[in-house]
Amino acid sequence: MRRLPELGKRTVHDLEIPAGERVLARVDFNVPLEGGRITDDSRIRAALPTIELLLERGARLILCSHLGRPKGRDPETSLRPVSSRLGELIDAPVHQAPEVIGPEVRRGVDRLAAGSVLVLENTRWERGETENDPALSEELASLAEAYVDDAFGAAHRAHASTVGVPEQLRPAVAGLLLEREVTTLRGIVESPQRPLVVVLGGAKVSDKIALIDKFLDTADALLIGGAMCFSFFRAQGIPTGDSLVEDEGVELARRALEKAESSDCRLVLPVDLVLGDRFDADAERRDHDGTDVPDGWMGLDIGPRSTQAYADEVSGAGTVFWNGPMGAFELAPFAAGTRGVAEAVAAAPGTTVVGGGDSAAALAEFGLADRVDHLSTGGGAALELLEGKPLPGVEVLDDA
Repeated sequence: MRRLPELGKRTVHDLEIPAGERVLARVDFNVPLEGGRITDDSRIRAALPTIELLLERGARLILCSHLGRPKGRDPETSLRPVSSRLGELIDAPVHQAPEVIGPEVRRGVDRLAAGSVLVLENTRWERGETENDPALSEELASLAEAYVDDAFGAAHRAHASTVGVPEQLRPAVAGLLLEREVTTLRGIVESPQRPLVVVLGGAKVSDKIALIDKFLDTADALLIGGAMCFSFFRAQGIPTGDSLVEDEGVELARRALEKAESSDCRLVLPVDLVLGDRFDADAERRDHDGTDVPDGWMGLDIGPRSTQAYADEVSGAGTVFWNGPMGAFELAPFAAGTRGVAEAVAAAPGTTVVGGGDSAAALAEFGLADRVDHLSTGGGAALELLEGKPLPGVEVLDDA
C-alpha cells in the first residue's frame, strides 16, 4: 500500500500530560464472554499500546467501554473479567469501579495514583449512553482533564462516551489504534497498491450493498461468497433450492450486476458449491459442480474450483480486503471455502486487510490472525468508513 492518508486529527502523541493528570480513555473492551471467562482478548491487546503510552507518561488513567447490549445494570456484562485480564497484561495496578458514574467512582478517581488504571463499569449500564445524554456526558467528562478515543469499534456510534464527552472535554485526541484503523482503511479506498481485490461474504446483500457499490467504482476485482451469492444467482434466474436468499437482496444484486457490466471492476461469483440437505454439522453433504441448487438442498459453502479461483485472485493482488465468510464455516463440513480464502489471504504477498466480525473469528479459528497486515477491531465501523460515511467518534476529535 502506498503512503497512508493522514488522520487529520490530533493523536495521543500530541497530548501533553503533566504527571498525575487524569485522562479518560474510551476503549473497546467488548470481548466475548462464556461463563464469565474471556474467550478472545484480542480487543484488550489491541488497546495496550495506547494504555501503556499514557501510563509511561504518568497519567492517572480512567478507562470506559461498553460490553454487550445490556438494558441497564447486568452483572453478567460487568467489566470485572476485563479488568482482571488487563491487570495480567500490563505492569501497572488496575482497579475496577463499581459503577459508571457516582460518588464511589469519584472517590476511586481521587484515590488513583499516577501510572495506575481505574476501569469504569459497562457504559451501557447507563441508559443515557446510547442516547448520548448530556448529563451523563458531563458527569463522565468531569472525571478527567483530557480525553483519548481508542475505540474504533464504537466510532460509528454517536454515544455519550464517544461523542458527548469529547464535546465537553478538551483536549480530545485519537489513540494509536484508532489512528491506525482509520488511516489503514482509508488507504484501501484512496491509495491501494494495484490490483485491489475485495472478497465479500456473509448472509445479506443489503448489509454490504453500499460497499459493493463503492468497490465496483474503485476495486479491480470483487469476489462474492457466502449466502449472499444466492441473491445474485436468483437475480440471474438460477435455481437456489432451499438456500438462504434475502428477498430484498435480489433486486439489489440485480442492480449490482447491471453496474458491473459497465465497470472496470470484475464482479466474480462462485462457479461451484458445497450443498447440504439442512443447516447442520451432521447434514448430508454433496459437492456440486455448478450453481443451480436442486430442491431439498441448500448451498452452504463455495466449492473447490471457486475456492482455488478466489485464492489465485488474492495471491496476485497488490492489496486485499476481506470481509465475511464464504460459507457456514462454523459447521466443519462446510468450512473449506472460508479456510481456503483465509489461507490465501494469510499467504498473499500484497497488503492484506481483514474486516472484523466473522472474518476475524475465522482467522482466529484457523490460527492465521497474526498472518495478515491489519485485522480490524471494528466490523460496522470499518464498513461505514469504507463506504465513505463520516464516523462521529472521529469527527468530534481535535483537528490536527
